Amino acid sequence: MKPAVTVLGFVLLLGSTFAAEESCVGRCGSFNPQRRCQCDSKCVYYGSCCGDFDTICPKKARGDTFAEEITEAVTNVTPTPDPGATAPAFLSTTTNETTSTAAPDAEPCSGRPFDAFLQLKNGSIYAFRGEYFFELDDTSVLPGYPKLIQDVWGISGPIDAAFTRINCQGKSYIFKGNKYWRFDGDVLDEDYPRDISDGFDSMPNDINAAFAIPAPSHSGKEKAYFFKGDTYYQYEFKHQPSHEECVLISRSSPSVLFTRYTDLFCDQTWEEFFTDLFGSSPSSHHTGPRFFIRDWEGIRPPVDAAMVGRVSFSPKPTPSSPPLARRRGSRKKRPSKKRGQRRRQSRYVFDDFWGYDDWFDYSDYTDITDVHTTQEHTSTPVQNVYFFKRDKYYRVDLQTKRVDSANPPYPRSTAKYWLGCKHEETPDASRAERR
Repeated sequence: MKPAVTVLGFVLLLGSTFAAEESCVGRCGSFNPQRRCQCDSKCVYYGSCCGDFDTICPKKARGDTFAEEITEAVTNVTPTPDPGATAPAFLSTTTNETTSTAAPDAEPCSGRPFDAFLQLKNGSIYAFRGEYFFELDDTSVLPGYPKLIQDVWGISGPIDAAFTRINCQGKSYIFKGNKYWRFDGDVLDEDYPRDISDGFDSMPNDINAAFAIPAPSHSGKEKAYFFKGDTYYQYEFKHQPSHEECVLISRSSPSVLFTRYTDLFCDQTWEEFFTDLFGSSPSSHHTGPRFFIRDWEGIRPPVDAAMVGRVSFSPKPTPSSPPLARRRGSRKKRPSKKRGQRRRQSRYVFDDFWGYDDWFDYSDYTDITDVHTTQEHTSTPVQNVYFFKRDKYYRVDLQTKRVDSANPPYPRSTAKYWLGCKHEETPDASRAERR
């Protein structure tokens, strides 16, 4: 009898040990490669969370995930501007439209087209034009720019396109002719440049624009879009860093863009939506060419530059029961003047690109019958892409591939909304594109 009791005790002890290993109790926010499951903020993306992660580890409340101010809501419905709203002065004193003998490409407000836009993994945004490039903040060009591309990046301008991969490495790529350069931040990796045909099989040379999007999960694939003339190509990256590699990389050189993406992903209810948004993995790692005008509505090719924007959330109220007739004599309440006007300035560019919006707005509603009717409000992620053509730009919903409806409409002036140029008598902050 004693041996049976001993074996039973050993089994119970072993079971409790495994249960402790598979639990997030006391482990929230940590990664341990020796454990069978993880409890850090990236475990949902990597599919490695312990079974009780969702209940043991508290999630940050939506809208509180980022410390900075939230930005305007993205909508495909043309908003009604509030004629009584007064926006604060917005034009940066560092951006002056003065007559200069400098090359037109070096003048931010010359109206000349840009060759590429690039957001580094730390959130910094650069605009490339001719032999020069500019660094941008939320509203204008930063002091000290333009600079020569050759002096900083070691590449003679003009360049063709640029993008940064949205993974924990956050490598940036610059394309010119049949070559591409890969950077960690602004430091060139060894053994570059390389031929585009070596690193991006079946992708064309001499492209017009490009951008990259994240994978829907670690089991999915990151993608890049390449645009040339009236066609475009889709490329699938073959490799992503492992969870352990990602943790080590993030300790020394974190990618702000990827960290904020995985923070969104930490709500497990979004995995299905991100798969719909960024697509599942096809059998081939490249597709194309496809005709631009056949898939992307509202823009005529070719485009000059492109850049991926933030992942935002679009609230979509769904009635839980059929709408009821309004009671006789009931009055419709006047909509709040604040509707569509909720915009707060963000101090950091990457908060505009990977920030949360106003989730729901209940200010406009109607009295109905005494029978209580509720609305179930759900949100879906929206990935914005910016296309630049001549002196204008378009904001496009990646999933629908349609130009967003907005007021003022797209295309908009790149000089006004991105560079803070004075082209109106009363420039204001509401004119800045919330990237």
